[in-house]
Amino acid sequence: MAREQQRGKVRRRERKNITSGVAHVSASFNNTMITITDAQGNTISWSSSGHMGFKGSRKSTPFAAQMAAEDAAKKASEHGVKILEVEVCGPGSGRESALRALQSAGFQITTIRDVTPIPHNGCRPRKRRRV
Repeated sequence: MAREQQRGKVRRRERKNITSGVAHVSASFNNTMITITDAQGNTISWSSSGHMGFKGSRKSTPFAAQMAAEDAAKKASEHGVKILEVEVCGPGSGRESALRALQSAGFQITTIRDVTPIPHNGCRPRKRRRV
């Protein structure tokens, strides 16, 4: 039958001493993803509403975005991050709550940029919902 494979020791992530970083908050209608990178764009930590255990329509709530931002902030502060620039992208409901959670986590936020791509009359948008 299938023989059990021997696994080596799981390598622990080494602690990076990075003082400043960039928090990319991507808030879609269905989920909120937070990635904290260094100045070059290398990922330090990340989290999302789905990664925090929320499923379905609960992923798109502001509370789920807050929990994900707190998780990403905790992981990033272990690597020594203290100063953040925030780039917010997307129309989702978790934008402000994720930003507030990053502020309350003790980071010094220097700039907040909205990098949502806006079409100059490009593709036809999806149909309006009739509720």
